[in-house]
Amino acid sequence: QVQLVESGGGLVQAGGSLRLSCAASGSIFSINVMGWYRLRPGKQRELVAHITGGGNENYADSVRGRFTISRDNAKNTVYLQMNSMKPEDTAVYYCWSRGLVTTAGMGDYWGQGTQVTVSS
Repeated sequence: QVQLVESGGGLVQAGGSLRLSCAASGSIFSINVMGWYRLRPGKQRELVAHITGGGNENYADSVRGRFTISRDNAKNTVYLQMNSMKPEDTAVYYCWSRGLVTTAGMGDYWGQGTQVTVSS
């Protein structure tokens, strides 16, 4: 059974930094794309950033230049370094994987979410 477990959320002041981690566990052969979505109060779910197994990165315009996504393929782990944080970054952040291959096949998976709160 595949699980994506996030860590690193919390409370930070505006201008500060946080680092989120998400580790995928289970009988995993490979993961095509890993990334982060967020759900802000009163907003639709937003793709924050994603990264392929080859290291190609993509960012939402709202975070480009402030957030950096990376992954450790050997550990099936993705990270999100968040710098120069703003109150509007306050959200529940969800780890996401696409094209995760296990002995049972291939599918998309989600983490349980971690709260990030940026105070002004």
